[in-house]
Amino acid sequence: MSHDPVSVVRDFLRVVRSGADPRQADRLMATTVIAHQVQAEDPATITRTPREYAEHVEEMLAAYGPFRLEIDELFGSGDKVYARWTQNGVHVGNVDDIAPTGRPVTQVTSCVYRVADGRIAEYWIQIDRWGLRAQLAA
Repeated sequence: MSHDPVSVVRDFLRVVRSGADPRQADRLMATTVIAHQVQAEDPATITRTPREYAEHVEEMLAAYGPFRLEIDELFGSGDKVYARWTQNGVHVGNVDDIAPTGRPVTQVTSCVYRVADGRIAEYWIQIDRWGLRAQLAA
């Protein structure tokens, strides 16, 4: 496994975040990861373990089925890596108390990851949450 920050994030997105094998989170994430959820209406910072992150991905799989994650941009400088991706799935499970509609769902996300010692240690994530709600309510 390469410890280059861009390679670490690429592997993380392709293997863990994509839902291909969320259990690999412990290989690519620090023991505790600081997660900054950057959203205008309710910014929050939480900590997650790799196991908790894997459970989070499993929840996404339950909500959107075996979704497809396409990396749109990925580049880094020093220990920071910027990633933007598009995720396409189908609304097959409850999302924010909205019952499954069976509709296709697209999410656009950007994130800056900080990599330390070959593992993701911190990230700042922005997800188009209002766009998702509009798709689910349509």
